[in-house]
Amino acid sequence: MSGPVSAGITVVVPCFNEAENVEHAYREIVRELGGHDLEILFVDDGSSDGTLAIVRGLAATDPRVRFLSFMRNFGFEAAFSAGYRYASRPWILHIDADVQFPVAEAHKLIAAAESGQDAVFGVRETRHDPLVRRLGARAYHFVARRVLGIEIPPGATTFRLVRTELARAIVDLRLGTPYFLATVPRLTNRYSTVPVAHRARQRGGSKLHFRWLVGHAMGLFFGFSNRMTTAAALLALTGAGVAALAVVALAVGLLGTKAFAAVVLCLLFAVFVVLAVSLRHLVAVGSGQPRPALFYVREATVEIDPADRLLAERVGVEVRS
Repeated sequence: MSGPVSAGITVVVPCFNEAENVEHAYREIVRELGGHDLEILFVDDGSSDGTLAIVRGLAATDPRVRFLSFMRNFGFEAAFSAGYRYASRPWILHIDADVQFPVAEAHKLIAAAESGQDAVFGVRETRHDPLVRRLGARAYHFVARRVLGIEIPPGATTFRLVRTELARAIVDLRLGTPYFLATVPRLTNRYSTVPVAHRARQRGGSKLHFRWLVGHAMGLFFGFSNRMTTAAALLALTGAGVAALAVVALAVGLLGTKAFAAVVLCLLFAVFVVLAVSLRHLVAVGSGQPRPALFYVREATVEIDPADRLLAERVGVEVRS
């Protein structure tokens, strides 16, 4: 395994339309972590504003700055997965471009990692996000851990310090439903959480809309637990038994037509629940079938695996090493 954190850190910074934030994030990272063997790897997730131009400028003036730029917006998981795959230092510190977690809090993660951990996750002491985000996060953590029995570090966030070997192993699994927090406990028991400060976003707006949050939660629930599909199967079997008894009771006169109709309506409700769960499970199964790569790189200052390039060799798009 990789050595102590002092051996080097790659700070992975996913960016999507963060032109207002990337330079501030860079300055804060350098100020707080400049004493380490440092690499700052920006991952531009197909931004349509000036994010990439600013990152190019930073890379031109500071050799510690490197970047990847996608051919289009592939999403949050793709952005940090690319950063983890191409990090060059033994440890990865994940910091979002809005820097809602002060970079100074990384020293807490580093101190915890030095005790022999493979991954350390920041947990917000006080969360400065809209109420719906706070309530939604609590709900999905409760459902995941308590209802569905999925092992995820309680309260863990994307502000994390992970051994690069571990992070890259998780990315290279190419799971149909990638969910980093739930995959770490499947590979190692050396992980911990640390309380960290959190602040409100100072510039720009959040890119995590409600539909994405719901889809993210469903990916976790169905990709890492069989309890919902098991419950649906039991509900279907129970419904079949109730239907058979209702038909017999109606035939022998023990059940009136109104009561029978009520039973039928209840069974229809159960059928639709089972159908909904089954369809969502099929989505999870289908996501594991052959499909395009999680991301494709258009431009980079690191050497890119040919599998992660789509058009570079064919149309001469710049992919630098």
